[in-house]
Amino acid sequence: MLSDLHWAARTAEDLNDLARRDAIVVLPLSSTEQHGPHLPTGCDTILTEAVVERMARLVSPHRPILIAPTVWIGLAQHHIAFGGSFSVSMATYHALLRDIVTSIRVAGFRRLLLVNGHGGNISALHVLTDALTQETGLAVASTTYTLLPNQQSALEAILEDQLILQHACEAETSMMMAARPDLVRVDRLGEAFQPGYSKGDASPLSDPLLLWSSFKDFCPSGVRGDARRASVEKGERILAIAAELLATKLIAGEPWNRQVGAA
Repeated sequence: MLSDLHWAARTAEDLNDLARRDAIVVLPLSSTEQHGPHLPTGCDTILTEAVVERMARLVSPHRPILIAPTVWIGLAQHHIAFGGSFSVSMATYHALLRDIVTSIRVAGFRRLLLVNGHGGNISALHVLTDALTQETGLAVASTTYTLLPNQQSALEAILEDQLILQHACEAETSMMMAARPDLVRVDRLGEAFQPGYSKGDASPLSDPLLLWSSFKDFCPSGVRGDARRASVEKGERILAIAAELLATKLIAGEPWNRQVGAA
């Protein structure tokens, strides 16, 4: 349900006022793709919005903040072989984000934070954050909510069978149990693991000697990690940690306060 923190719930007059007040606009970026036999294809969208909503509620007493409509499609070609997944080319993704960011700038806003919740978008955003800033003149910042500073140690203290957030795993399944338990097929959890997965295994997307391959080649279940130890309690803690870490940065004025002459 939309709250007054959401762009889509406000009138144009409201938005003009928020722009004059130099509100931070947060644009959630996600993906619609397979998440194993037990999670919905909208998992990344649901979880990114859950983190952003929690974060915005923490920030709003300190400075104006606005949540733009989520970009639900991303770079997910590595999941297409499973079926049920959407993906766009890098050129299309760049053009889509450029036009959205331009609309935000034309609406009078000066500060934009892209909050990503899909692993396949991470490398692209390193390049696109720079490109979008140069092309639109907006002060664009970006982050992936699973890669925030200090989050690694926090996740290690919560998770039992993995050290980092993987895919349709103990972490994502726990967060879905907390955010949308009605969409978790608990009767399929017994199948939701990757045979041979080791607790210390890194994400294949971060391999320093990277070769593109379909997720289906090394994760036939569609799961990277092991979801069988997922719980609501773990999910609530992970969502809260991500929201709090990001909110703390924004309340302090980061990252825009690092710019020369920033207000």
